[in-house]
Amino acid sequence: MAVALTLLLTGLAAPALAHTGVGSVEGLAQGLLHPLTGLDHVLAMVAVGLWAGLVGGKARIAYPVAFVATMALAGAWAMAGGELPGAEIGIAVSIVILGLAIALKASPPLAAGALACGIFAIFHGFAHGAELPENASGFAYAAGFIIATAALHGAGLFLAARLAQHAPVLARVAGGGLVLAGVAILAG
Repeated sequence: MAVALTLLLTGLAAPALAHTGVGSVEGLAQGLLHPLTGLDHVLAMVAVGLWAGLVGGKARIAYPVAFVATMALAGAWAMAGGELPGAEIGIAVSIVILGLAIALKASPPLAAGALACGIFAIFHGFAHGAELPENASGFAYAAGFIIATAALHGAGLFLAARLAQHAPVLARVAGGGLVLAGVAILAG
């Protein structure tokens, strides 16, 4: 009886996936880490939140949502085998333009700012999707980079609130620093 029960339970058992680097375990972890391990991604994603927070109002939601939604679509496109020549250049240019928007206190109409964030997100999302680890679940990986990106946008929103309250000129200086960082990334 004990042997039969053991065989039955063994046959019904699902794999534990206790080893790292397997399926959704690796996918989520790698997705969470990808935006956080590249300075270019960190700068751009914090900049989206910073710009949204400095513009204020509905931009605080619209800019990050436009970025994350478009990034997810571009990531799926890359995972499906799409191509986007010049994605790395687009990422660096996004940092320069976001830095300029912050430094110059640009406050475009809501739709224009959201559109700009969506355009920048195409390059970042494509880069994320193109680096899907071989054994990872695409869905878990995408969930990871979406969560990490939203957190970086949140950090930018938090930073905007503090700078606007205590040192508004530092926001413009941060924008200038982003421009310089983007140019340095472009230069190689």
